[in-house]
Amino acid sequence: MDSFWLEVENIKQSAEAEQEECSLADVKTQEEEEAEAEWLQDAGLSDLLGDRASENDNLVLLSTLTKTQAAAVQRRLDTYSRSRRRKNKHPVRDVRDIFGVVGSEEAAAEKEASSPDQLWHNLRTSNVQKSETQDYSCTVRNPGKEEVFSMDVAYSEQAAVLLKGSFLSESRRLKDGNALTKFKIPKGRLGVTRIGDLSAQDMKKIPTLALIELTALCDILGFELKRNKAAKLKTTEKRLFGVPLNTLLENDQKLLPNTKVPLLLQALLSCLEKRGLETEGILRVSGSQTRIKSLEQKLERDFYTGLFRWDEVHQNDVSGLLKRFIRELPAPLLTAEYLPAFAAVQNIPDLKQRLQALNLLILILPEPNRNTLKALLEFLSKVVARENNNKMNLWNVSTVMAPNLFMHKGLPNKIPEGKEKQLAEGAADVVRMMIHYQDLLWTVSSFLVAQVRKLNESNSKRYQFCDKRIKNLLRKIHADKDKVEKNQGEPSKIVKVHASLLLKDSLEVHLNNATRVADVLRQFQKNLCQNGWNIVNTVNLLKCNNSTDCTNLLLYEVGGNIGEHCLDPDTYLLDLYHINPHAEWIIKQNPSYPRMF
Repeated sequence: MDSFWLEVENIKQSAEAEQEECSLADVKTQEEEEAEAEWLQDAGLSDLLGDRASENDNLVLLSTLTKTQAAAVQRRLDTYSRSRRRKNKHPVRDVRDIFGVVGSEEAAAEKEASSPDQLWHNLRTSNVQKSETQDYSCTVRNPGKEEVFSMDVAYSEQAAVLLKGSFLSESRRLKDGNALTKFKIPKGRLGVTRIGDLSAQDMKKIPTLALIELTALCDILGFELKRNKAAKLKTTEKRLFGVPLNTLLENDQKLLPNTKVPLLLQALLSCLEKRGLETEGILRVSGSQTRIKSLEQKLERDFYTGLFRWDEVHQNDVSGLLKRFIRELPAPLLTAEYLPAFAAVQNIPDLKQRLQALNLLILILPEPNRNTLKALLEFLSKVVARENNNKMNLWNVSTVMAPNLFMHKGLPNKIPEGKEKQLAEGAADVVRMMIHYQDLLWTVSSFLVAQVRKLNESNSKRYQFCDKRIKNLLRKIHADKDKVEKNQGEPSKIVKVHASLLLKDSLEVHLNNATRVADVLRQFQKNLCQNGWNIVNTVNLLKCNNSTDCTNLLLYEVGGNIGEHCLDPDTYLLDLYHINPHAEWIIKQNPSYPRMF
């Protein structure tokens, strides 16, 4: 961990030069009542704290929850109610009014069995009982062996099943990136959904659902999900360093519309990729603090004018500017609210469940933070890939970058005495996981997509439910049923696929149980070639040897119970039709694919 503490010293020296404090992310958390009220607000359930008039607005969301998710909401309401009563404030609604009434003995037993403390006690007891005979090779998840990472069933439901029939082994960390477990997301009949595949409208629903699911998962595992209050950002006269991400992007989008990652960060990463990936000790070897400060001032003055000369800058100074840019953000890149949660992931014993928690935290992040983090992680992966030349393996890169992500000048508390090594290794381990498993972490779980569909269906119907109906519905909440039910009465279907930007007429497709998205795109490509439609120049499709490249095309599901969904090439379309029969299917050009003019 020498690299970690050397980086900490460099950060302190830089901060002292500017008379600023910088410390590990362990700030004072909110009062219990305030924390639970804010949680309910962020979870889209703040109306449950008011009167019954607004109850219907929350019914749609509540009706999509699994058992473990509903239990997590109930615990938050319980805690909020107890806190309010202790302060002798006006009574709030009883949880039983929302989740129904059960027998007192049954309720007491269920409460005891499902409480986080009791669950953790059961987990520890199970560990003690089975430790003598258990093979701890599963602790490190059989390094090098590929394991299934299921996203069909809610993570909290998976954890609850494991808790009943097995146990979670204690954590053993590996510093060798090559020995990390390989996880594979099994592609169901509906394919895999990545961040970016859903419309902005549907993605806005994901953080709310992910927060509820993360809370439910932490409850099952016996970990408290701590969040900080959102930091108040100070205004600055600077244009680049120390500027909020949202402000940076707003300014950059005036120059380049649709910019998702700050232009300065893109320039820093591009410079390092061109000339720094082969540099020995890149990121670890610190540049001159004096030069870095001078370069920052030149960038503030010349960056947007295009006069800044990147080819004259030493690569170690560029890496210093990169780390400085991250640290100087007014709020941490991982956000002040969730930085403690990211840091606490290290305490989850099981690797797969650590990744489940990280996946949900990534989904909760605001879009600017998530996009910026992804750009950074992609660059760090390229550094690790050049390990033979730059001598920076996955663990080296993680230990150097961890202080820059988990320490922030706006978080003044110091590292608890005696906890230095544990916190340092834990922070580095979280960064290591984000780098190594970023493709998995930037996936939207199937069960979350299914919940978004349910929300959209319910919102379109807008039924008026009475109190009795609410209780009955919430009593019947059960685990996700995201697996596609095969419709035996309709083994095939003829549908029309539109390509309005490419063709005037739609493409008629005969669907059966084996028809995939890739098959439809190939059929479209074949029709283009056979009919000799002269559309290549007008729609900028790639053309090679008189054939249109179908990798430049994507099939989208639009409408019905989804806003817009870019489909996985391995999606089985008859199954998707049964899930969303009212959607349109539209072929569009891949926006990220290079165009020819």
